[in-house]
Amino acid sequence: MVGVKPVMTISRNYPFSEVYTHILGYVSQPNEEEILANETVQERFVPGMKIGKLGLEKTLENHLIGTNAIQRYEVNAYGKRINQLEHQKGEQGSRVRLTVDTEVQKACGKLLNDRAGSISVMDIYSGDIIAMYSSPSYDPNKFLFGISNDDWALIRNNPLKPLVNKTLSGLYSPGSTIKPIVALSALENKIVSPSFKVKCTGKMELYGQTFHCWKEKGHGFVSLKNAMKQSCDTYFYEVARLLGVDRLNVTAEKFGLSKKVLGDYFDFEKSGLFPNTKWKKNNLGKGWVLGETLITGIGQGYTQTTPLQLCLMTAQIANGGYSIKPRIIVDNNPMPVEEIKRKLKEETLHTQEKKLFNDPRNIKIVQEAMFSSTNELYGTSYKSRIDDPKYQFAGKTGTAQVKRISMRERELDLKIEQIPYKDRDHALYIAYGPYINPRYALSIIVEHGGSGSRTAAPIAKELFKLIIDRNDLRNKQKNFEEIKI
Repeated sequence: MVGVKPVMTISRNYPFSEVYTHILGYVSQPNEEEILANETVQERFVPGMKIGKLGLEKTLENHLIGTNAIQRYEVNAYGKRINQLEHQKGEQGSRVRLTVDTEVQKACGKLLNDRAGSISVMDIYSGDIIAMYSSPSYDPNKFLFGISNDDWALIRNNPLKPLVNKTLSGLYSPGSTIKPIVALSALENKIVSPSFKVKCTGKMELYGQTFHCWKEKGHGFVSLKNAMKQSCDTYFYEVARLLGVDRLNVTAEKFGLSKKVLGDYFDFEKSGLFPNTKWKKNNLGKGWVLGETLITGIGQGYTQTTPLQLCLMTAQIANGGYSIKPRIIVDNNPMPVEEIKRKLKEETLHTQEKKLFNDPRNIKIVQEAMFSSTNELYGTSYKSRIDDPKYQFAGKTGTAQVKRISMRERELDLKIEQIPYKDRDHALYIAYGPYINPRYALSIIVEHGGSGSRTAAPIAKELFKLIIDRNDLRNKQKNFEEIKI
């Protein structure tokens, strides 16, 4: 139309570059399909406008978009302005404050050091996401004016898959990080007691099939605590066999496995899978076999979890077994942690919704076993312990196979450096601390990183110091980042 001249300004700048990419996403010019799919974008669209393409930029588009200023003038035949006919002032989009601590988020990126993996950190009472980093990442600023072919090719063809938000849509076998839930389920269902012992000889025979423990010569007689401490597979094979997959499934789902954690905010989040007999019959058309129960008990087989699910699971064990609702957007009227603690316990007196356990002693037994795994001699993450009570944490290592190990490979006993990258195990670790007065839980996964004790647990040691040192700052809410238009 003659006399109309749209003037656009840059709508976004990402000062932290790749640090927040998988949380925020990015904005870019919309295509026709995207314009038609959103009524708010249709109403406010002008040439050059940018909209959210991923993450919170996309989910919160209607809150962040704002309105454009409009000025209409009467002009003469030469295009000179004679009179202003209309002026509508533009409105800034809503301000959104995140629970994420930028310094902890940055540290996660540095500790992963461009390796494929994820780190999640959560407040065990409020459910606030303190960090949620997926590695490797990429710079969202490159998409603002249309990314170059070369930059796009580098991102798209990277074998470590930077475009995938591994925290929310990466699905992994949890390995031995599932053992606290197996132990808890067996205790809750009165299948075992803390003194129940199993003799580990390094393997278990069942109907002609051999199920190996990670320790070739075995652990000898082990109780629940020692089995957790040394991550004895044979013990958990036997416990899972006695428990059964259906009862284990109930406990696992109670603690957040096979369910989306932040589904309202991220449309690409996956729910994962914790199997049971009914699932297999309905989806694979076959009956469940006992050997599948055994490998489910050590976090292998059909089980698929996201890193954030493991973080939530750990948080709910750490807070005494109470259900929490994770969040990444700051509540306008945040409740003090002490009040949240009181409210959680009060609500369980009147309703079962928040309580995830039958007997609080069972939660305590599992907590103590996780403590021994990190802080007692022969514990799988003993080398990553922190003796100072201010930072001391409890945790559980995990090493998840990505392929079946052949007899020949088992006999060769190769070092991780001798195994092709794609065939190496994933390294996992879950933890919470400070142990005396817990406040934060975390989960770490390093894809093809080998053992959890060697690769993932040392990251937790570095991270916990920063998380706890910044606790007072977070309580004062001085460091939450804002995204606004």
